[in-house]
Amino acid sequence: MSDEKPAEKSVEQRATDQSPENAPEALGEPGLEVRAVGERHGMFGVKGSGDTSGYGGLVAPVVLPGAAQRPYGGWFDTVADVLDPLIEQVVIHRGEITFHVHPDHLVEVARKLRDDPSLRFELLSGVSGVHYPGDTGRELHAVYHLMSFTWNRRVRVEVAVPDSDPHLPSLVPVYPAADWHERETWDMFGLQFDGHPALTRILMPDDWPGHPQRKDYPLGGIPVEYKGASVPPPDQRRSYN
Repeated sequence: MSDEKPAEKSVEQRATDQSPENAPEALGEPGLEVRAVGERHGMFGVKGSGDTSGYGGLVAPVVLPGAAQRPYGGWFDTVADVLDPLIEQVVIHRGEITFHVHPDHLVEVARKLRDDPSLRFELLSGVSGVHYPGDTGRELHAVYHLMSFTWNRRVRVEVAVPDSDPHLPSLVPVYPAADWHERETWDMFGLQFDGHPALTRILMPDDWPGHPQRKDYPLGGIPVEYKGASVPPPDQRRSYN
C-alpha cells in the first residue's frame, strides 16, 4: 500500500465533482457544462471575520452552468428567436431559461420582452443581485425575473458588470415595478442603476457604509438582546477555526 497522498484537485476538477444536489445528472441534465468562477472557503466565504459556523475548513468550488445549444425546446426557442441578435448566451438549468445580455442591450431586450406580441412579458416581479468575486471582469450580476400573463411563461434576464464599473441602465422607464427592487439591489450590492429616479438606500440607514450582501463584506453587526440574554455579533463570537 502506498503512503503517497493523492494530488490536490484544481478548482476546475472540483467543479466537476459537485455536491449531489447540484450535479447535472441529479437534475436530469446529464452532460451540462459548468464554469468555475472561484473557490469558497468556509460556510460563507467571507474574510477578516471569525467563522462561527463550525465549517471553517470547508472548501468548495463556485460553479455556474454553461451555455445551452439550440434547439432549446418548446417556447424557449420562440423567445430566443426574437432576442437572438441581443443575446450573449442562453443558460437552461433546472428547467428554467436565462438570457445573458450586455448592459448596453438591457433596455432594448426589456422592451422587446414587454411589447412583442409573441412574448408579452407584462410583469417584472423582481431584480436580484449576485456577487461572484472570482468572475473576473463580471463580478456583479443583476438578475431580472419576468412573467407573461398572456402566455403563462417565466424567463430570467441576467447582466454582469465589473466591480470597477458597476453601472447598468435602470429599467424603471420600461417596468415601473423595478423601482424599489433596483433600490434594494443597490443598497445590498452596490449596483448603480443609471437613470433611476431616486437611487437611495431602502433597507439600511442612509449613512450605512458599504453593501452588506457582497461576498467581501465583513461579518459584523450589533449585539442582539433576547429575554435578558445578549448574543454578540458574529465577528465577536467564539471562532471554531
